[in-house]
Amino acid sequence: MTEPVLLVEKKDGLATVTLNRPDARNALSSALRRAIAAAFSELPEDPEVGAIVLTGAGTAFSAGVDLKELGSQGPDGGGGGDLPVVEDAIRAMEACPLPIVGAINGFAITGGFELALACDVLIGCPETRFADTHARVGLLPGWGLSQKLPRLIGINRAKLVSLTGNFVDAETAERWGLLAQLVPSAELRPTCEAIARDMLSCVPEAMRGYKKLIDEGFGMNYVEARTYERRESAEHIKNVSADDVAARRAGIQERGRGQSR
Repeated sequence: MTEPVLLVEKKDGLATVTLNRPDARNALSSALRRAIAAAFSELPEDPEVGAIVLTGAGTAFSAGVDLKELGSQGPDGGGGGDLPVVEDAIRAMEACPLPIVGAINGFAITGGFELALACDVLIGCPETRFADTHARVGLLPGWGLSQKLPRLIGINRAKLVSLTGNFVDAETAERWGLLAQLVPSAELRPTCEAIARDMLSCVPEAMRGYKKLIDEGFGMNYVEARTYERRESAEHIKNVSADDVAARRAGIQERGRGQSR
């Protein structure tokens, strides 16, 4: 029986999504791209899911678009019907209101790099490597890499990465802020799951609204973003009671005492 190209496991409010083409280093075939788009469109509709961890099976996160498949289809991606699916997959992730923690377990190259950048938080291990090979293979990115990377690590470093095509190792990625955290390989999945569960412990509506607030404001200038924040905050607080906030604050204080021990 053929293994599915994407695995989705749900447990205790957390969905773990695994790219499952390990023999192909999780290259983004049309089937896998469709599955990613479907999963990230459907998971937010599941009331039992509040956060997502995305990772790859085997030793790679994703080697990028499946070039063998692309070559057999021709430059239009097979009648013009497949290439936009990659963008749909990225857009489905970007539109997902649930937080997505990327467990980057190995190489994330070009399209795989763009897939990683569609996550909200990236956690890596010593095997993590990033590379943008668009310029080396004679292409230009169209799924966000040229705009997201400079905003994350600065324009000088982004040009160093993208205009050379060189690999960025895990330690450098953490130092530059591309990885939020670097952990031993055996701790990667448990760490990502713990982070996702911390997110699950927040008030769901506020957590989803906060993610949207950050994402929307990130594309604005500072003045516009502050205006947007004030407007969204004023609208949100209409549905929040002082008693609820006080009760939650007490719980946070207790949690802080436990974490400080």
